[in-house]
Amino acid sequence: MKIAFTSEGKTWESKIDPRFGRAEYILIYNQEKDTLSVIDNSEVTKQAHGAGPSTAQKLFEIKPDVLITGNGPGNNAAMVLKKLNLKLFVNAHNSTVKEAYEKYKNNLLEEMPF
Repeated sequence: MKIAFTSEGKTWESKIDPRFGRAEYILIYNQEKDTLSVIDNSEVTKQAHGAGPSTAQKLFEIKPDVLITGNGPGNNAAMVLKKLNLKLFVNAHNSTVKEAYEKYKNNLLEEMPF
């Protein structure tokens, strides 16, 4: 299973980025391989419009099973993510990526329906 996190940095100790579309990084944890990979998403922070759909398109290419973020995606990004059939968990802001993962494993994050 692949779990995607919106992140302000590149490590397990980085804070979850509360913004979905303008998240600086997307971290992908592959549970089967126990690997953490980093996707630099910083170019969308300079976009005036369309950052959410651009970030959602990156996830569409990666095809994670789960997305953990802060405030969740906007409507346009949510339409793209809905096609992935992933589970979306929100309200992970103020946590590190590692803390958010632990909350996810313990069913302490809010699942956002599409």
